Amino acid sequence: METSAEYRAPAHTDGAFSRFAALVFFLALPQAAGFVGSLFTRSAIQGWYMSLDKPWFTPPEIVFPIVWPALFLMMGIASYLVWKERNIVPAARQGLYLYATQLSLNVAWSILFFGIKSPEAAFYEIIVLILAVVATTVSFFRSRLLAGWLMVPYILWLLYAALLNYSIWVRNPF
Repeated sequence: METSAEYRAPAHTDGAFSRFAALVFFLALPQAAGFVGSLFTRSAIQGWYMSLDKPWFTPPEIVFPIVWPALFLMMGIASYLVWKERNIVPAARQGLYLYATQLSLNVAWSILFFGIKSPEAAFYEIIVLILAVVATTVSFFRSRLLAGWLMVPYILWLLYAALLNYSIWVRNPF
């Protein structure tokens, strides 16, 4: 019979809490980035943004608070899956660095577009953001196939957002 001093947890439970904590972290991180971006967005929506001349393909306002949390959830799951591969797949660590970069760029877009109210600067920035997300996605695909696929809707949404951003810029000379 083992004494309590000799007891060791079964190998399959080692790190279970740290994996759970990592999952919570990776799910919360993009939501937190979205929250920071929303601090700049919310104050500009009712006044400045509503006064802009927008193209016919602008979605109803209700779409944004539905789409972004869903995209952030998929990004969080994807980043967690890649994190789990960080010691196995060489591309995983690079993917996580790229992921952090694109999250920062995501927040920066909100600051430029809504905070500074510069659709022109935001448009140039969203091009850089798209390139960063594509690089992240390629790295995620190399790390874990599902992680890459979870990023594809984000790329598609950003392409749409870039078109919307550009249209607002050219319709509203500042």
